[in-house]
Amino acid sequence: MTTSGRVVVVGGGLAGARTAEALRERGFEGDLTILGDETERPYERPPLSKGYLLGTDERDSFVRHAHWADEQEVRLRTGVTVTAIDRASQHVLDAGGGRTDYDHLVLATGSEPNRLDVPGAWLEGVVSLRTLDDSDRLRVLLAASPRVVVVGGGWIGLEVAAAARAAGCEVTVLVRGDAPLHGVLGPELAAMFAALHRENGVDLRVRTQVRALVPGGDGVRVGAVELDDGTLLPADLVVVAVGARPRVALAQAAGLDVGDGVLTDAHLRTSDPRVLAVGDLAAVAHPFLGARVRVEHWDAALHHGETVAATVLGADEPYDRLPYFFTDQFDLGMEYTGWIGPAGYDEVVVRGDLAARELVAFWLRDGRVLAGMNVNVWDVVDDVQALIRSRTRIDPTRLADPTTPLTA
Repeated sequence: MTTSGRVVVVGGGLAGARTAEALRERGFEGDLTILGDETERPYERPPLSKGYLLGTDERDSFVRHAHWADEQEVRLRTGVTVTAIDRASQHVLDAGGGRTDYDHLVLATGSEPNRLDVPGAWLEGVVSLRTLDDSDRLRVLLAASPRVVVVGGGWIGLEVAAAARAAGCEVTVLVRGDAPLHGVLGPELAAMFAALHRENGVDLRVRTQVRALVPGGDGVRVGAVELDDGTLLPADLVVVAVGARPRVALAQAAGLDVGDGVLTDAHLRTSDPRVLAVGDLAAVAHPFLGARVRVEHWDAALHHGETVAATVLGADEPYDRLPYFFTDQFDLGMEYTGWIGPAGYDEVVVRGDLAARELVAFWLRDGRVLAGMNVNVWDVVDDVQALIRSRTRIDPTRLADPTTPLTA
């Protein structure tokens, strides 16, 4: 095990920061450099569409403090865009002409929002949400925009819709499929989120596509959204939330193996063992799930760094955490853990009161639990994960019975 050398992290978000922290926690004494293209110190992204957007979370609660880099003995360079990786000479080049040498390179470049490919997508008042600056701007816009249209019914879109309603806006959410989150939760539980938003005054429209964004009277700002059936929805603000794509260009240009993300083994090594990838950039060969998995959520960014630190220091500690994420919308709080995979599920078991939205739902295939979601029920994630890891065939009747402990 070596505790010296030079580790360079490209990406100044949570995944990059946690990598640096984990290396120091494990005794790494070498040079640590973080090159981040944002000008902000490392921060966590969930509050950007939740508490911070709602105005209930302060910046200090999720942004690394001003002395963090000094305490971690990290050379933190913000506002730096890395333009190339020279794997043969083991250095990276940045847009300012700088060169930074490495013994291990960690890619933490994350994802970027997908754009709407329709006429008018360039108009002012058409925004997406990814960065702290985006969230700051969106908070101001929500306060000044009576009519908001959210394009997309995923987690970010629904969380923004909830924040917009809390700000007093009229909100319309446009979903291409049969229900919001249909592809993630299936029809059984997606209907619950659809009902939640409609009960809170959201005009939720499904099986709908955007044909164009129409300028208002000044020809500069958005004024309406034109749907595929010709309907015009007046809009002072349009939030585009149609997913994100991993930022693989840098890795691809360097000749690393990429697909849906940068491909890594279970130790987060890329096709070059001196280069590792973390966060929602990494498509990981997951040893428990037996598949390559890329997770676009906070938990992966938080914990990938621990595996990278182990790998850099020569320890054999593959990443096998089950995917986990959470959301808060109106009066609903939820945690989801597990992975259904491309083979899908054949049964959903609900434990609790679906109508009251106090429940734990389980997705099963061949009687085995693949994933679980607790809604306004707490302190059960560990038990759900134990059921998943057991790979035991479960009696659905007992699983649905709240009087039977999950540990049984």
